[in-house]
Amino acid sequence: FFFFFFFFKQKTAYEMLRSLVGSEMCIRDSYEAIDRGAQDVKKVEIPSEWKNAGEDESKAQASGDNKCLVDYVNNVLKPVNAYKGNDLPVSAFLNYADGAVPNGSAAYEKRGIAVDVPEWKPENCIQCNFCSFVCPHAVIRSFGINDEEAQNAPAELKYINMTGLPEMKFAIAVSTLDCTGCGACAMICPGKKGEKALVMSPIDTQMKKQVEFDYLRTLPIKEEVLNKFRDTTVKGSQFRQPLLEFSGACGGCAETTYAKLITQLYGNRMYLANATGCSSIWGGSAPSTPYAADENGHGVAWANSLFEDNAEFGLGMALAQKANRDRLKSYVEKILDSGEASEDTCESIKNYLNTFNDSKLNKKATEDMVKKLEKVAECECEGGELARKTLKNKDMLSKKSIWMMGGDGWSYDIGYGGLDHVLASGEDVNVFVFDTEVYSNTGGQSSKASPMGSVAQFAAKGKALKKKDLGAMARNYGYVYVAQVAIGADFNQCLKAIIAVSYTHLRAHETPEHLVCRLLLEKKKKKKK
Repeated sequence: FFFFFFFFKQKTAYEMLRSLVGSEMCIRDSYEAIDRGAQDVKKVEIPSEWKNAGEDESKAQASGDNKCLVDYVNNVLKPVNAYKGNDLPVSAFLNYADGAVPNGSAAYEKRGIAVDVPEWKPENCIQCNFCSFVCPHAVIRSFGINDEEAQNAPAELKYINMTGLPEMKFAIAVSTLDCTGCGACAMICPGKKGEKALVMSPIDTQMKKQVEFDYLRTLPIKEEVLNKFRDTTVKGSQFRQPLLEFSGACGGCAETTYAKLITQLYGNRMYLANATGCSSIWGGSAPSTPYAADENGHGVAWANSLFEDNAEFGLGMALAQKANRDRLKSYVEKILDSGEASEDTCESIKNYLNTFNDSKLNKKATEDMVKKLEKVAECECEGGELARKTLKNKDMLSKKSIWMMGGDGWSYDIGYGGLDHVLASGEDVNVFVFDTEVYSNTGGQSSKASPMGSVAQFAAKGKALKKKDLGAMARNYGYVYVAQVAIGADFNQCLKAIIAVSYTHLRAHETPEHLVCRLLLEKKKKKKK
């Protein structure tokens, strides 16, 4: 290093290394490294015409049906990613002056960073959807397609008959350019008769597969598939659209695996308060946004808060929603009591009120009621005035699923006081802790989540005290739903624990939910008896 980069004489390099490193073994290895560096250096010929090379101004323009998103990608995301952000005028940001940017922009980045990516072997596939379940970046997905869609697909698309729905075809597709090559899907694949259905192949051999993924992604999700394979099963959950996709998280990141699953279950009605840390970096690194929206434009409303006050930040979201909904609820109750609404309108209002605290059922009930209220709003009567006031804030009518996410630095340490306050409040919120057992984002310091004896990058002597039991502390309140999950240890338990959150909403008194996840991706092997 010193010999080549600072042009020291070799003897001087040795002396400097000796002063920096005390161990004789380290010094001997360093000697050998210096010698190899001097002996194996090779000259690289640079073409002479490179000195006249200019900057390539050509760039592909993004396109799509979502004009707001496409404009953001072309006018902000692409210039910033090309290191031209400083050249953008203030006017380029006028549409985003409030800090809100369109969801789903990460899908336009297509980084192509993997060396190897998964290749699907349909003859070995048992259609378990485990690969999609564990994929951190939502790049490998399962699709149900009909005969017409199969005929119109790219010629090389592979598919097989879908188990349980013989009239449908089953296909696995990979977004080659979004894959990080972590291999989690191939590792977890059970295959058939000892042969894997997924093998890691060089990315150059799989580039043509990108068009297959892009085609399948445009197809509507089939109701018959969703009805057959419920979201309460591991397999069924993966036919739901992930609303966290193509993030910039590290290859194999387990945090995104959990967050992606939550968006598949709650994403189209989800408010998310995200504590600063790893999850805020992959969750919203400017200028791209990996949290996405469905075909109706409904997706994750994500916002980042400070390390120390994320719980309070999320509670503010919940209380604001509660206040707005209570006000709108009073309007529709007055319409119902006025006797001026039709029988159909009254039924839709009753259905809305009956599902008021169920975020899943209330979404559909709200959509039906809004259609009826639009007709009532045409009337100049008192009911019409109330309907107009209700429709003015119609996006606030439906029950939202409020989530707070963050790591152990927030939840165990600096933000614990606020988290404890939120859990004690009795408000209907969901807390999801990424229990990495170390300060991951800041380089690897020990935290209260670190187990006794654990060694971290900046805690080499090992932790002297035991791990803080955050779940047990939350459980002591007696009215907080608490679960601890490790997705790699038990897929089904992890899924059921997260789904159970929605059932706690239906109790007479809404209460907080608290989930602590361990970032374990590889399945535990059963011990032999």
